[in-house]
Amino acid sequence: MKILVPVKRVIDYNVKVRVKSDGSGVDLANVKMSMNPFDEIAVEEALRLKEAGKASEIIVVSVGPQQAQETIRTGLAMGADRGILVKTDETVEPLAVAKILKAIVESEEPGLVILGKQAIDDDCNQTGQMLAALLGWGQGTFASKVDLDDSSVSVTREVDGGLQTVKLAMPAIVTTDLRLNEPRYASLPNIMKAKKKPIDMKTVEDYGVDVTPRLSVLKTSEPAARQAGVKVASVAELVDKLKNEAGVL
Repeated sequence: MKILVPVKRVIDYNVKVRVKSDGSGVDLANVKMSMNPFDEIAVEEALRLKEAGKASEIIVVSVGPQQAQETIRTGLAMGADRGILVKTDETVEPLAVAKILKAIVESEEPGLVILGKQAIDDDCNQTGQMLAALLGWGQGTFASKVDLDDSSVSVTREVDGGLQTVKLAMPAIVTTDLRLNEPRYASLPNIMKAKKKPIDMKTVEDYGVDVTPRLSVLKTSEPAARQAGVKVASVAELVDKLKNEAGVL
C-alpha cells in the first residue's frame, strides 16, 4: 500500500514573524523556512506504518515554489521513498491545493493520505477536509492515534469533550494532531541518501487546476501591544476593578 503525505514549506516555527512596513504581507526576505510541524508528524506516522509492515511506499508531495524541494528532501531524509513537487510561485489556497492533491491521488492510487491538520502560516485547517470531500473518502481529523489493518483504519481524534475513535474504510484521509507522535531527526547518512531519491517536477497546468486566488489580503498588521497589568491590595479591589473597569462581572 502507498501512503501519500502532503507537506508545506512555511516560516520556521522558531522565527519571529515580521510584517512588511507597508502592511502588504509578511516579510520573507532572509527568513528560515522549514516543513510545517504538523506535516512532520504526518511523515513520521507514515514512516512508522511502513516500519510496521503496513505500507510499502511513502510519497511526499508539496505545492509551492522551487525552494519547496528542500522541504521534500527533508521528508526523504526522514525516510520517505520519493517526492512530487507541483511548482508554482503563486499563493495557492486550500481548495486549489485539495484539487491538485485529488489529481495526484487519482494518479498514484494510495491507500491512505496523511497530512497535518493545518499549516502554521495561514492556520486554515481546510485542505484535508476538502480533499476528503472531493474524493468522497472517509476522513479522520485531529488524530492522536492511528491503528491500521487490512481494510480499515481506526483514528482516535482529539475533540472538545475528550477523545473520539472513528473507524474508516480504506482508502481514507487522516489529518494529524500534536500528540500523535514526535518526529525523528534525519541522520547524516539518510540526508546523503535523500539527495539521490527521485523528485518528480510537475506544474499546476499538468493537473488542469485553476489556482487563481479567491481571497485578497487587504492589510496585514502586528497584533496590538499587550497593556501592562496592575497590582491590587485585596480581593475586594480586584472584584471592583473586574466589575467596574473591565466589565467582565
